[in-house]
Amino acid sequence: MAITMTKGQVGLTGNSAVAYAMKQINPDVCAAYPITPSTAIIEDFSGYVADGAVETELITVESEHSAMSACIGASAAGARVMTATSSQGLALMWEMLYIASGMRLPIVLANVNRALSAPINIHCDHSDSMGARDAGWIQIYSETVQEAYDNMFQAVRIAENSNVLLPVMVCFDGFITSHAIENISLVDDAEVKDFVGEYNPATMLLNTDNPVTYGAMTLPDTYIEFKHQQSQAMSRSKDIALEAGKEFGKRFGREYGLFDSYRLEDAEVAIVIMNSAAGTTKVAVDELRKQGKKVGVLRPRLFRPFPFREIANALKGIKAIAILDRVDSMNDFGGPLFNEVRSALYDLETRPKVFGRIYGLGGRDYKVKDALGVFDELYKVVETGKIDTLTKYITL
Repeated sequence: MAITMTKGQVGLTGNSAVAYAMKQINPDVCAAYPITPSTAIIEDFSGYVADGAVETELITVESEHSAMSACIGASAAGARVMTATSSQGLALMWEMLYIASGMRLPIVLANVNRALSAPINIHCDHSDSMGARDAGWIQIYSETVQEAYDNMFQAVRIAENSNVLLPVMVCFDGFITSHAIENISLVDDAEVKDFVGEYNPATMLLNTDNPVTYGAMTLPDTYIEFKHQQSQAMSRSKDIALEAGKEFGKRFGREYGLFDSYRLEDAEVAIVIMNSAAGTTKVAVDELRKQGKKVGVLRPRLFRPFPFREIANALKGIKAIAILDRVDSMNDFGGPLFNEVRSALYDLETRPKVFGRIYGLGGRDYKVKDALGVFDELYKVVETGKIDTLTKYITL
């Protein structure tokens, strides 16, 4: 779709906003195989390619595995590379996700969160990106259309930073964010170009004057050193992400941190929750605040690397915390967000009571009443000092 730049706001779906961000970034290569609910990203972007609005080489392939393979080859050759996918598409890329990160290739992927089969489901949960959480990709989660749009620019800055050089996955909720229309503020094309800068890779396969090797085999004498360097880069990316969010705020008035705190400063109880459901939870918080109850929300934004120290510091002093996952780790011990936040709180001198709840799988609605129910549970824990059920499903 054609979008006319305006000084005010424009109504866009999450998919169209991300496609427009890609158009403004103007990557050298985009290799993709569309899949619901991310299809419209590539549909819209292919329109920009056809209209000559970008200089991108759009590579249409026969599968998502091939899409990531082509992205890897293009990135190793020195190109700025972007793509998009969802659910089974991300799962089909599994092998190549590890190769992209292991080769230290700064590919940016928009992942529109959708449940993994079986049974087949095209609606939102976080099983796709959470399944890839240990693949060596930086992961940024987006609450709104505006944030998904803004995160694409920051992802390029983070990925291509010389102290990082890792791929980045920008996640936002399928249909809830991807297909909902929201009024957002667009950034001027020239300002985007200045913010993301030119990509000047230190090495590339096509530079025959300085040849390099990608994809070589390593044995026990060297493999762990490669992984250690990759791990150190992931650790460094936290500060780079924070810097990118602050600079974005200075330039465009919308600053982003490692996480979003909402009415948390004096909270007695809190919910930790990701992506669009955080907005629903904030409505519940506002209702309870009117009743004089001190409640709050923490929404993790950067999940890889996991800012455990900062999250623990933000939650210290709170009496009881519920951590809500839109995915089940199938470990009989809750979801991944629950496990990681609970671990982060372990070293606090005074630990809060913590329990986990799994909600909204396969697109099941998470409503304000569900959040209110969790807050009721939290206050019961504060009153009794006991947690009846450590982890369980809600919204059933």
